[in-house]
Amino acid sequence: MNIQTWELLSYIVTVVGLPLAIVTFVLEQRKERENEDEEVYQLLADNYMDFLKLVMANPDLQLRSQCHIAAMTPEQEERKLVLFEILISLFERAYLLAYEDNMTGKQRRRWLSWEDYMREWCTRDDFRQMLPRLLQGEDADFSQYISKLASEVKPMV
Repeated sequence: MNIQTWELLSYIVTVVGLPLAIVTFVLEQRKERENEDEEVYQLLADNYMDFLKLVMANPDLQLRSQCHIAAMTPEQEERKLVLFEILISLFERAYLLAYEDNMTGKQRRRWLSWEDYMREWCTRDDFRQMLPRLLQGEDADFSQYISKLASEVKPMV
């Protein structure tokens, strides 16, 4: 092989190989980011399922029913407050990890499932009444976001 052949091969690598390597790198990075997003979403979903197990372990609070308990004992009120604090913490974590202003289609679909959960809980009068207390010390953007949702939804009857 002479110098001209080596020079031709170096041009081919520069013109074809380098852009191909860059494209491959970018695609791998995108795939890795997608896998990370999916893992975060799954962990958050698992945490929400754990929260629902806590709700099921406290049926006397009737947190999944459409009816409102007229009078609760102080102990029931305390347990409900703690469960709502856990829920707000979970919602805030989801907001901080999953919400972005400019989301892709898949990111948006994942986020909308969290927004649905938030809207559902915001229909509860007791949750909405406790919301200002629950949001003390929470992320300001998250607090504004969920407060806006709460103002948009109709309370359950």
